[in-house]
Amino acid sequence: MTKENTFKNKTELVLALDQLEREKNIKRDDVFKTITDSLVSALRKYFGKTTQIAATIDPDTGEMCGYLVKKVVTEVFTPEVEITLEDAVKYEPSAKLDEEVNIPVDIQDFSRIAAQTAKQVLIQKIREIEKVTLFDEYKPREGEIVTGLVHHIAGRDIFVDLGKTEAILPYSEQIRREHYAINQRVRAIIHRVDKENKGLQIILSRASVNFLKGLFEAEVPEIAEKVVEITDVVRDPGFRSKVVVKSNSSKVDPVGACVGIRGSRIRVIMAELSNEKIDLIPYTEEPLHMLAKSFSPATVLSVRVIDKASKRALIIVPDDQLAIAIGREGQNIKLVSRLTGWELEVKSEGQKVEEAKKNNDIAVQDLLKVDGIGAKVADTLVKLGMADIRKIAGFTVEDLCVLEGIGEKTAQKIVSGAKKFLEENPGYGDKAVPAAAPKDLETKEVQKNESKETESK
Repeated sequence: MTKENTFKNKTELVLALDQLEREKNIKRDDVFKTITDSLVSALRKYFGKTTQIAATIDPDTGEMCGYLVKKVVTEVFTPEVEITLEDAVKYEPSAKLDEEVNIPVDIQDFSRIAAQTAKQVLIQKIREIEKVTLFDEYKPREGEIVTGLVHHIAGRDIFVDLGKTEAILPYSEQIRREHYAINQRVRAIIHRVDKENKGLQIILSRASVNFLKGLFEAEVPEIAEKVVEITDVVRDPGFRSKVVVKSNSSKVDPVGACVGIRGSRIRVIMAELSNEKIDLIPYTEEPLHMLAKSFSPATVLSVRVIDKASKRALIIVPDDQLAIAIGREGQNIKLVSRLTGWELEVKSEGQKVEEAKKNNDIAVQDLLKVDGIGAKVADTLVKLGMADIRKIAGFTVEDLCVLEGIGEKTAQKIVSGAKKFLEENPGYGDKAVPAAAPKDLETKEVQKNESKETESK
């Protein structure tokens, strides 16, 4: 190889290092150190592990040099690291005792080994730097909606090309009814960015609640400006979502802002989600009103609290709304339960009336077992919520006489008959007493269509 070619190659090395510094942000000094370390390692394998070796590289030309480092001594005991003054001045005329001298060695064969080793180290270093750079770029972007193209499909997972890097859309974060093809456009949210041993991993999601929120922020200016706030969301991705919205301005209707003129805004969001139905629910602090509104698109007639402590309630809807309130495979009621935290049971108005009549009939039949209580009196007592024989036994004659159709003699028979029945049936108090209490004691009526509820169809 001629001197001109050598110089040219060395100049190309320097140019390549300049390019690395510009494009990969890898400093030339770091690369020089990597190359010289590799050269030292190659020389040490040849001259021995105990030998002291140094290497340099000219930053302007890229020329490499290697040296054996030895200490100048009067008498040599360890030739690998020591040299006499007489021999030292041959390499360095200014050499003195107890100082170190650098003895040049031919590195032509070793430079190729060093260059190959350095290349592998640099490749690894470039990958690590790229991984750190991409991580630093994408980690702060968690929660941002991005668009990419399907690069390839592995099993059920989709790999998406984002331009600078590749991301994965796992099956668990996909909308189940969707199918993808190579080069298909995909819009998703950056769900999570992880740094793993194998490299950077960017997890995308189309099934998350945050993706739905992000779409609303992109399409509804009032949400982006914080005038309208999304307080809660539950999703069955691709099928139905319930979004609770709250307005921070008395002049802005939160549901209307999200729907847009003639549904223009909500239609764009639904189209992106494979026509997922979206119920917009105006926020209220009253739990039972919130329960009623959450059943949109169904109309709720009343909400009866069964157990406030364990948050159990009975929802009454019109007969023609029962299927809608429950939803296909119980989807709607499950979403409402997740949204509100209540354990819910839904019945139609007809079922409620039928159940009340059945309970009344059972209660009447129970009271007819008491001497002194006829069918008419039993029906009256049940309608007044007095179906418990234990309570009747505790009444006075005067208490019963105030009731319509019950005279003093009848009242005496009822009280004594109730006491006798309890004596003959000591286990009566152990079973539940079937009774129909007055509606205003057990139910909380909710006005129909009390507030705007929106279902996107």
